[in-house]
Amino acid sequence: MLAPLAILTTLGGLARGTRLQQYGITRSALGQAVDAGRIQRLRPGLFAAPSLDASVRTAALHGGALTCRSALRQHGIWILGQDEHPHVWVGRRGRIHEHLGCRCVSHFFHGTPPLGLVDVETALIHVLHCGGEEVFFAAYESAWRQRMLSTAARIRIRTAIPARARWLVDIARPDADSGLESLVRLRLHLLDILLECQVDISGVGRVDFLIDGRLILEIDGEENHASGAHRHRDLQRDAAASRLGLETLRFDYAQVIHDWPRVQAAIVAAVTRTREHA
Repeated sequence: MLAPLAILTTLGGLARGTRLQQYGITRSALGQAVDAGRIQRLRPGLFAAPSLDASVRTAALHGGALTCRSALRQHGIWILGQDEHPHVWVGRRGRIHEHLGCRCVSHFFHGTPPLGLVDVETALIHVLHCGGEEVFFAAYESAWRQRMLSTAARIRIRTAIPARARWLVDIARPDADSGLESLVRLRLHLLDILLECQVDISGVGRVDFLIDGRLILEIDGEENHASGAHRHRDLQRDAAASRLGLETLRFDYAQVIHDWPRVQAAIVAAVTRTREHA
């Protein structure tokens, strides 16, 4: 007979006792494994391997599955914001279980939550309702870029979300270099400022965005351009662009996220200026 921990690990680290019993694990064996500390009983009838991710364990303790922005982060998808509270899908009539230090955000969407972590498709649908259009759009493009969304999945997502939000799927692209760039493109789309994305310019290199063929827009993420070498390279690129008659605007994560009105004003002014001198 296989050990309870081995079966649990094979099943992803989380399983109900009834599922484990299908593999010949008796209640007595489960109890002994719990007493020995080899596995954990999260609540009656639900068991976890010690290696189970802490957020997934918290969601199971709460009575559901990790979803929304919490699940998307687990899948490696870019998410706007720093919300650290686990988002848990408990179902329309789900029962919430009290547990120590609970800071969970409960979601009562239709359907039956799985055990553990929801899939990317479901998490994206949930994050639209919870986080709003910007969070959804940036996450959607991040997932698409990482090839986590098939054509069929994109169609299902578009069908599942409210009609008012389907335009977000329609304008999404699979080549957004970062969630930050997705966010900027969405915001400028609302201003009727259309962008060419990931454009190769001879003598300059690839730039994030090009507007009207004359204005370069570069968006530097949190992890980028922190070193002096990166900064020097950026200055060289900006100088090369200037020699070609191109203006460059460069913004970082903090400006886009925390000071967008100033960023927007600068972009609009530059677009107006370049069009007047076209």
